[in-house]
Amino acid sequence: MKNTEMLGQETFDAYAIIETGGKQYQAIKGKTIAIEKIDGEVGQPIEFNQVLLRKSGPESVEIGQPFLKKPVKASIVKQIKGPKLVVFKFKRRKKSRVKKGHRQPITVIRIEEI
Repeated sequence: MKNTEMLGQETFDAYAIIETGGKQYQAIKGKTIAIEKIDGEVGQPIEFNQVLLRKSGPESVEIGQPFLKKPVKASIVKQIKGPKLVVFKFKRRKKSRVKKGHRQPITVIRIEEI
């Protein structure tokens, strides 16, 4: 038994690291990921060309310089809004209080092919 399995963490033999919306995500075939909003309809296929790393087996790892050529393919599952975030500004002794809320638009995707 590996140390990561004892801690309750799973290890994957095949995955890729993609970049979209200024953030990096781990793409595993069949996994659903909530990412920054991408324009598109539900069920529409999309490709991520900014692939930073791809691990296809226990010993084979490709690292991009800066990106790999083969894209990661996915499809859009749904377009939703994230949880409400409360922004509260307060200035002491000035009777100044401002409370604002914000919900970030999110696209949920399913990874089809690495």
